[in-house]
Amino acid sequence: MTDRGPGPFRISDVHLPDPYPLYRRYRERDPVHRADGTWYLFRHHDVARVLADRAYVRGGSPARLPQDCPHLRRTTANWMVFMDPPRHTRVRALVQKSFTPRIVEALRPRIGHLASELVAELAAELRAAPPGKQGGADLVDRFAAPFPILVISELLGVPKEDRPWFRARAVDLQQATSSRVARRADGFAVADAAARELDSYFRAELARRRADLARHGSDLIAAMMRAEEESPLGDDVLVGTCIHLLTAGHETTTNLVSKGVLALLAHPDQLALLRGQPELLPNAVEELVRYDSPVQMITRQAKEDDVLGGRAISAGSKVTLVLGSANRDPERFPDPDRLDVRRDARRHSGFGMGVHYCVGAPLARAEAEIGLAALLRGLPGLALAEGDDAVRYAQDLVFHGPERMVVRTVT
Repeated sequence: MTDRGPGPFRISDVHLPDPYPLYRRYRERDPVHRADGTWYLFRHHDVARVLADRAYVRGGSPARLPQDCPHLRRTTANWMVFMDPPRHTRVRALVQKSFTPRIVEALRPRIGHLASELVAELAAELRAAPPGKQGGADLVDRFAAPFPILVISELLGVPKEDRPWFRARAVDLQQATSSRVARRADGFAVADAAARELDSYFRAELARRRADLARHGSDLIAAMMRAEEESPLGDDVLVGTCIHLLTAGHETTTNLVSKGVLALLAHPDQLALLRGQPELLPNAVEELVRYDSPVQMITRQAKEDDVLGGRAISAGSKVTLVLGSANRDPERFPDPDRLDVRRDARRHSGFGMGVHYCVGAPLARAEAEIGLAALLRGLPGLALAEGDDAVRYAQDLVFHGPERMVVRTVT
């Protein structure tokens, strides 16, 4: 009997808490797979090749955004993740000049202070839980989500009192995510309103700095303004970049931290290893990104005809790169379903590759390393709450992670 393969790939068929068995079926039986007019790539080799090949482009901002969302459309049109060279090159250079590893390194003490404050608040809440209460606190709400918002707010120079408002706007913008399965009925309107409010906020910040750059000149916004003087890109790009840094840094790092904790709790031997040898944390972060990638898929468009895995890819085709599958490919990572914080996980695709390699990767690594260290140090008895509803995943496979993760402490 002829093996016809695993059938059409549908995101709705994926088991969100563990998509990897389904990925494995496609990787082994139909690694360059066509479904609903889109090509899906499941092997590391094919994903890496497309990421590095300039014949595959981002193809512009999502055309699917409704016409009645003008603020959302303008904002995303100025996100470099949706740009291609040469415009992408200019905007990326602007951010790189202002967002260097040196700046991130200088920020590490402040990141550590923010993480320690949040962990202390979380520990106090867990200690205050009534005896016998099942569960104690939501790690996502109390730590993984606010932590990166606080950090990027520090970088952008956002006043402390504005940060809860920032977090709410970042969450509202997520309603426009193309992969969101359970979008609320007014989701696009909510996202458009958030884009409008953030646009107004950052335009006011640009004006404030122009009026007195010497006084307000030590943050990332001021650094980008100075870098832009050499090659002006306009306020739309500056504002769009600020919003992009806020949202991209929030969603992905939240997922990285929360899924990192979840993976370590599921592998107590690896958790114990990190508690005993915290110097392994930088390497562990790479392995955690590989093991359960915070971004599971990204898309490209073929500029010209090509062949991948023996399949003809015609110019103009949409190609979805399944990063989560590539990072579990045994051809690249032996025994890939095993978490090993000592593993050499370099060349994972969790931060992308090529010209679109994540410009915020140094910050994401630092946040994950420092945040996990603070949790391990401040909550030695950290454990998942009992019950099947302790972890609830967001209905989103691209930006993949729990929206709720109830934890407790045990002695």
